[in-house]
Amino acid sequence: MRKTNAGHFFEDFALGQVMRHATPRTVSTGDVSLYTALTGSRFAVQSSDAFAAAIGYPRSPIDDLLVFHIVFGKTVPDISLNAVANLGYAGCRFLSPVYPGDTLSAVSEVIGLKENSNRQTGVVYVRSQGFNQHGDMVLDYVRWVMVRKRDPGAPAPVETVPVLPQALHPDTLGDACPEISGAHVDYALSGAPHRFGDYVIGEQIDHVDGMTVEESEHQIATRLYQNTAKVHFNQFTEGQGRFGRRLIYGGHVISLARALSFNGLGNAFHIAAINAGRHVAPLFAGATVFAWSEVLDSAELAGREDVGALRLRTIATRDRPCADFPLYAGESYDPAVILDLDYWVLIPR
Repeated sequence: MRKTNAGHFFEDFALGQVMRHATPRTVSTGDVSLYTALTGSRFAVQSSDAFAAAIGYPRSPIDDLLVFHIVFGKTVPDISLNAVANLGYAGCRFLSPVYPGDTLSAVSEVIGLKENSNRQTGVVYVRSQGFNQHGDMVLDYVRWVMVRKRDPGAPAPVETVPVLPQALHPDTLGDACPEISGAHVDYALSGAPHRFGDYVIGEQIDHVDGMTVEESEHQIATRLYQNTAKVHFNQFTEGQGRFGRRLIYGGHVISLARALSFNGLGNAFHIAAINAGRHVAPLFAGATVFAWSEVLDSAELAGREDVGALRLRTIATRDRPCADFPLYAGESYDPAVILDLDYWVLIPR
């Protein structure tokens, strides 16, 4: 009887299949410190218990993307251990703050399947949900991932591609953070004076700074999230693959882009939702990540006088500063673009 897990291949998935993932993870301040060391994130609410408590949190919450990565990591052995690449995200909601000492677990359901024309791979769509130790859902998102087939001749499932929302409605975002006291936000300590009303739709912000990714950093990040996907950490297998080397985990790129966005969006203290995300091109160690953002929309939240929501599109590039806001080149993405992320943030009014 086989006792090891070789992971699911494309033909192993079935529509409606539900997987309860191992291993529950208690998040500690040590995880927070290591995440900060890996990304350089500087948002005050997630950095200072005193700052967070002054505006209405019981203490500093865990960075939203650290929560995302930990929940994501739980799903990898069952969903994407044999992945070629993670392709995108949609309908992601951060439903409740997570604090040091909370324990996270995850459950996923297969909601779509589509074999690729080469019959070597297929795309699996899953809805994954993260829960705390009380059974409260803290995260809900859809992702789709390209997975290898074990046997190219295996019959394809009936093609099912789910209909996904282009964007989450602002009225669904209000529970993402507790009510905050705007009068107690210290804008000197937050690092920026700009509030909800200071941003206008169509505004583009060059985040200026760049961050070079080292091999050791993305390896530590992948392991911090207990992400076991071979494409990120196994040079023995990936050295013989399509790229000849390990890919940087796409979530690490998202975290770096978010950290870089502090310069220009320093008071956008909370990610409430990810509407859509696409890893446009791979990133490898040694490259430098830059980022810029566009304000797509702004919205007042029903029943909330303390915060407003900004819908942002953040573009990350490799080895190209963003002063000219690179995005498209003709009918396709500029070759430097590696990430296109559409998301809602909360910011004091």
